[in-house]
This record gives sequence, C-alpha cells and structure tokens, in this order.
Amino acid sequence: MSETTNNSATAHRRGFTLANAMPWILATAILAIVPYVFASNSAITIMNQMAITIIFALAYNMLLGQGGMLSFGHAVYMGVGGFMCVHIMNYVEDYSLPLPLPVLPLFGGLFGLGLATIVGSFSTRKAGTVFAMISLGVGELIAACSVIIVVFFGGEEGVSGDRTYGLPVFGVEFLQQIEVYYLTAFWLLLSAFLMYLFSRTPIGRMANAVRDNPERAEFLGYSARWVRFFSFCASGFFAGIAGGLFAINYEILTEENLNLVQSGAILLITFLGGVGFFFGPIIGAVVFTLLQTVLSLETELWQLYVGALFVATVMYFPGGLAGILMMHVPAIRLGKARLLVLPYIKTLLPAVIGTLGIAAMIETVFHVRHAATGEAEMTLFWTTFDSHAVLPWIVMILVTVAAFWVTRKNLPELKAAWHEANTIGGTPL
Repeated sequence: MSETTNNSATAHRRGFTLANAMPWILATAILAIVPYVFASNSAITIMNQMAITIIFALAYNMLLGQGGMLSFGHAVYMGVGGFMCVHIMNYVEDYSLPLPLPVLPLFGGLFGLGLATIVGSFSTRKAGTVFAMISLGVGELIAACSVIIVVFFGGEEGVSGDRTYGLPVFGVEFLQQIEVYYLTAFWLLLSAFLMYLFSRTPIGRMANAVRDNPERAEFLGYSARWVRFFSFCASGFFAGIAGGLFAINYEILTEENLNLVQSGAILLITFLGGVGFFFGPIIGAVVFTLLQTVLSLETELWQLYVGALFVATVMYFPGGLAGILMMHVPAIRLGKARLLVLPYIKTLLPAVIGTLGIAAMIETVFHVRHAATGEAEMTLFWTTFDSHAVLPWIVMILVTVAAFWVTRKNLPELKAAWHEANTIGGTPL
C-alpha cells in the first residue's frame, strides 16, 4: 500500500515540475515584452487579432483534433458571443451599468456555451458526415437570420459599440490599443491554460478515444454521445470568449463574423497548424494572421498563396506545421540535428527561390491582365521592370527551372542526412 501511495505522490509531483510550467512562463514573458518591440498601433492591432484567432483555433481544435468532429459552422458561436458583448457594451452606455470591461468576454463565452448546448443536444448524436452536415446547416441558418433578425444582429450593417464606457479598472479606461492588447493577452493565457487542462481531464482523454474508436469506448462504458456533447459545449464557450474579445478590439460585429467563410477559415488555420498537437492551432493562427495582414498589403493574390499552402500541407504534411517541427524531436534528442543544417540549406534555399520564381510569374501575369492601359512597369522583389517585355520572363523561367533542378539534385543528400540523424546504431527510430 505504501509503495502505491509513493508512486501516486511521485506522479502528482511530476505534474507540477518546472519543465511543464516553462512553456507558460515563456509565453507570458513573450506576450509582456512584444508590444515594446512592435510598438505601432497597427502592429498591436495585428497582435490582438492574432491572439483572438489563437483562442478560436484552440477552441475549434477541441472538436476536430481532440474529438474528431468536423464542423463547418463553428464561427456562429464566436459570432453570437461577440454580438452579445456588443449589446452589453451598449447597455452599459445607455443605463450606466457598473460593469468592468475585462469581464465582458466571459458573457460572450456563456452565450456561446448556451447556443452550443442547444445545438449540441441534437448534433452530437452522430459524428462524421452527419455532424458535419448539421453544423453546416446550423451555420447557414444563423448566418441567414443575421440579416432577418435585425434587433439582435443589426442587419447588413451589423452592431457597433464603444468599449470606453465600461467601468475603469485600476484607472485604465482602455482608450489606447496597448491596453486592449494586455486585456486580450490575459484572456489568451487563461483560455489556453484552461483548454490545456480540459485536454488532460477524463473527458478530454475520452474525447480522443471516441475520436479513434467510438465502439470500443462504448464497450468500456463511456457514452460517445455525451463525451462529444461536453467537448462541443466547452468549445462553444471558448469560441464565445474569442467573439467577446473581437467585440472589444474592433467594437463592431457584422454578418461576416459568423458566416461560412469564417468557419472555413478557422478550419484552414487549425489544419495548417496541425490538429494532432495542442500548440498546432497556435502556429496556424500566427502564420495565417501574418499572411492575411502583411502579405495582403503586398499582393492582391494572397488568398491564392494561402490556398496553395493549405493544399501542399494536406498532400505532403498532414500533421501540419507543428507536425513538421515534431518530426525533428528524435534527431534533437540524439544530438544529431546539426547533420541536417547544411543539407537543409542546400535543398530548401533553392526550393524557396523556385517557389518565389513561380510567384513572380503569377504576379506578372496578373499585372499584364489587370493593369491600366499603358501601365507596363511593375515592381516585384524591389525590382522595377516592364511586365510586357520578354527579358524578365526569360530570367524568371531560367531562375525557377535552375532552382528546382538544384533542389532535386540535393534531395538524395538530404534523405541520407535525415536517415543518419534519426538512426541509433544503424536502426532507424
């Protein structure tokens, strides 16, 4: 008995080691410092959007990654939570309610939880195609209601509010964007931590079992439907929190916040980051937000490149960007990661150059077809040239072909280095 007690105590202590807490400590430090590195209001707004997207992606991953439930309408829970928070903002302004702004996302989460409870009561009876089609139908239904039920959704113009009428917190009235950033960062850390804890609970563990083999979970005495239902409700709650933060940050909600496009975007983000890992959606949200905000300033075809990246991820890296990172863990543990540095440079650098060459040709074709009459010059990669001339095309084609030829030539060396880095005494891991 004493040995069993000691083992339990040891396992309990292992759950609170410094190594387990270090990622959260680093995340807190990074979130605290980054506004001083990127101090402009536009950069802080982008970081706010990034944090909101991370919460939403983690909430969606509770369905897709942990529970195996593919939803095509999950944006409605974020959207209705945001609409509710905007209305509360207006009530605070109209009736002078003593409600501090930092607690507003909680109301969005509760409203998202309420809607998820209603929808989940019938949508989680089955998984797979049935659940996906029900989620699509519910999403389209609520999106259609947004232009009909004007009292709540505001019609096509949406609903706007003013966050500054809330009760000041320690003298902070949230007039500046950096104040909103720290509020968003607080809810990001809290929500991510709670979702991580949920994944470690018996319900979270059983969600993985129901995802992989629902029949076996039923045989062990667990109801697959109720496990899916609780996961669905928890996901709706955190999606509502993301909606509340969106309302605080932008002070307006429209039909675009809960339509099919938004639901498809969060699916893309989650899968791009990696649904098999808790931190995968975080990577996907960061990458997608940067592409959406930074790349869209450089080209009108940014959605084409995002779509191509998504297709390449599905075809060649189903584990997402997080899966690519985790592939290198065995080599790092063996101390052989250095063997991959030079082969990566020799293979990936020309591959990137070749990819940029293809993008250059696409941009040139787009400029030729859509530029104003007589406007032949265009600037690409800090170089100005005539898009109608033959010489730029010859250069782009030659650089692209040469780059991919070098990549193909160096692939065997990369494969050999990868095998060596992941081998112990001639036995691959």
